[in-house]
Amino acid sequence: MKNILIINAHPVKGSFCDALAQSYLKGADQSGSKCKLIHLADLSFDPILRYGYTKRMDLEPDLIQIQQDILAAEHLVFVYPNWWATYPALLKGFFDRTFLPGFAFNYRENSPLCEKLLTGKSARILVTMDTPGWFYSLFIKSPGHNSIKYGILNFSGIKPVKISSFAPIRSSTEKTRLKWLCEVEELGAREGI
Repeated sequence: MKNILIINAHPVKGSFCDALAQSYLKGADQSGSKCKLIHLADLSFDPILRYGYTKRMDLEPDLIQIQQDILAAEHLVFVYPNWWATYPALLKGFFDRTFLPGFAFNYRENSPLCEKLLTGKSARILVTMDTPGWFYSLFIKSPGHNSIKYGILNFSGIKPVKISSFAPIRSSTEKTRLKWLCEVEELGAREGI
């Protein structure tokens, strides 16, 4: 059984992302995994990396706790809506403030490659979109998926990273949404083992 951390990055509670996070949690709980669900909107932190990497900002208590949760987890689940082809500013700010040098990676002297500090973990990304998946992939080239998978998680050593997209949300029926929720519950049960 795994230690699983689920992070819901939709800024509005009661969204379909919230329902997906709850479904994944339900399935993972059934597998016997130790699970924790966090709603980023409930955390108190400044999402702006005010000095870039030139000066260290003190981490708020919520960010210190979530860093500890990430270190303890074997499997991370990020749930968010695709907005403007990527993800909400809340999630970007979370990554900017949390996945810092010394935590997620370290720079290497005289090398363009960084040391990955979050190895030994896997991740699942659950993304809601209004854009049909084929259009997002073929014409927009999946910038949000690529950024999260390669630019953040793989860069930090988290592999494998699997992505599940649910689209189009706006025109989906209740029947379709229930089907998606069942699929995500099954994912949680399988990935929790």
